[in-house]
Amino acid sequence: MEQLKGFNVAVVGATGAVGQQMIKTLESRDFPISTLTLLSSKRSAGTKVQYKDKEIIVQEATPDSFKGIDIALFSAGGGVSKELAPHAVRHGAIVVDNTSAFRMDKDVPLVVPEVNEEDLRKHNGIIANPNCSTIQMVVALQPLKEKFGLSKVLVSTYQAVSGSGAAAVEELNSQTQAILNKEAFEPKILPVKSDKKHYQIAFNAVPQIDVFTDNGFTYEEMKMINETKKIMHADDLKVAATCVRIPVATGHSESVYFELDNDQVTVEEIKSLLADAPGIVLQDDPSNQVYPMPADCVGSNDVFVGRIRQDLDVKNGFHMWVVSDNLLKGAAWNSVQIAESLIKLGLV
Repeated sequence: MEQLKGFNVAVVGATGAVGQQMIKTLESRDFPISTLTLLSSKRSAGTKVQYKDKEIIVQEATPDSFKGIDIALFSAGGGVSKELAPHAVRHGAIVVDNTSAFRMDKDVPLVVPEVNEEDLRKHNGIIANPNCSTIQMVVALQPLKEKFGLSKVLVSTYQAVSGSGAAAVEELNSQTQAILNKEAFEPKILPVKSDKKHYQIAFNAVPQIDVFTDNGFTYEEMKMINETKKIMHADDLKVAATCVRIPVATGHSESVYFELDNDQVTVEEIKSLLADAPGIVLQDDPSNQVYPMPADCVGSNDVFVGRIRQDLDVKNGFHMWVVSDNLLKGAAWNSVQIAESLIKLGLV
């Protein structure tokens, strides 16, 4: 990236898991920063964070924290975003929000740069970062939709506990240790932090992420369904999701079944297309047991795709396995990537 000028950047939620990854990503990308302001709740204010060769003291986020800020990356919960993002915009900042607060707002672009970068031109000060599980799926599906047309998507997710925060990862670790030591333990976080009923995650799979809606799908599943249609500009696309939490710390996996409009497409054509697509790494050599796994994707900004195969009964139906680091491409990297796109398009 050309560093013609530096930007005044703020990270809201700087002490959280995603906020920390945002800071690391800004550093690793050598993002053109003039000043970096780190913001958090009153409780975490005063924390010192290393950025390059500097130590930055985290400040409490207030409505006046955004004076002079060009780009504000938010990842501190939907309530904070709803309260503070309008103030950031009022002060002239462009907000890239990593919560669900604005994702389905018709006036807010929901952006994955590999898929719908041009939607950034329609922003009114706030840009939404999609759900982590949605991001990796649409990156894999968009090249197929563009070339062959796409009519149906059925996805089952195998989601890492870091999607529920650092405390959930600690619960996974402590439960695992307790079970191995034959010690008693009490689940306190998953499947939903605010719910009264919690389940073991270690050595288990919990088919609930977020609370249930009236139609029997969870909010996480409905996020995937609705966000996919919005990002891909495909209101008539048939989408259904089942989202499951598994005992993996980082890295979401997805089994994706999709139907193309063209029934003459071959597996090799799909592999070739995805191998050349931006942001995708193809790992698909079953004869040598090569396929994506979450343990191998941690720390990478890419989306990994493999196990591509044609359905046995539906000629235009295919299956694939999609894996990505949910804290990076699913959150921090996509947010920073949006900021890079804003610069590239001359929008900031």
